[in-house]
Amino acid sequence: MTITNHDELDGMKDIGRIVANTMLAMAKAAEPGMTTRELDEIGRALLDREGAVSAPQSTYDFPGVTCISVNEEIAHGIPGDRVMAAGDLVNIDVSASKNGYFADTGASYSVPPVRPSLDRLCRDGKRAMQIGIAQVGTDRPLAGIGNAIGRFAAQRGYTLIRNLASHGVGRSLHEYPEEIATWPTRSERRRINKGLVLTVEPFLSTGGLWATEGDDGWTLYSEPAAPVVQFEHTVIATDRGAIVVTLPG
Repeated sequence: MTITNHDELDGMKDIGRIVANTMLAMAKAAEPGMTTRELDEIGRALLDREGAVSAPQSTYDFPGVTCISVNEEIAHGIPGDRVMAAGDLVNIDVSASKNGYFADTGASYSVPPVRPSLDRLCRDGKRAMQIGIAQVGTDRPLAGIGNAIGRFAAQRGYTLIRNLASHGVGRSLHEYPEEIATWPTRSERRRINKGLVLTVEPFLSTGGLWATEGDDGWTLYSEPAAPVVQFEHTVIATDRGAIVVTLPG
C-alpha cells in the first residue's frame, strides 16, 4: 500500500496502535504455567474489544488469533496446550485488520528469570530492527534495509534467517513489494516510493540460517538449530524517514 492522504494515514495508525497494545499486553501477561492457547485468548479478547480482526485467521485460516512461538519454534507457532516455563524464549506476532487497514508487529521475550545470553540476543534483535527502519525513506534503496542489518549482525557474530523476509502491508497482510530481504543482497534494485507501507522484521540468530516447516504445516524451526529472535514494526516511508505505526497508545 502507498499512503496518499490523511485518512489512510489515520487508518494505519489506528490498527497499528491496536496490534501494538495487544502484543504488549500479551507479553506482560505471559508467565510460567500458562499455555500458549491461554495467552492467545488474551489477544483475542483485546482485538475483539477494538473491533479488529486477526489477519492470519482471516487471510490464511491460521488455527489461532496470534502466532506464538516458543524456544525451538521461531515463527508461526500455533497456540495450543504447550505450557510456558521460566526461562523460555517466546515470540509473539500480532497482525490484524480494521476498516480495511492491516498492520503487523512482533517481538521476542524471555519468560523470567532471563538468561543473560537470551537477554543480549533480544536486545540486539530489537537493535537490528531499528537499524533496518533507519534505512526507510523516500527513494532510498530497498536493499539498504538488509545490507545495514547484515553489517550489524556480522559485526556481532550473529546470523540471519534468510528465507523469512519483510513485506509490504496495508490493504492486505502481504502485498507489494512482497519479499523484502532483511539480509545482504545484490540482486535487489528496487527503490522505496514515498508513502510505501512495509514491515521491517529481521530474524536474528546465534547460528540459524533457514526456516524449515514442521509437521503441522505452520510452525517454523531454525536450520541449523539455534536460538532466534524476531522484532517487527509496520512503517511508512516519508521524505524524512520512517513513520512507525505499530506503537502503543
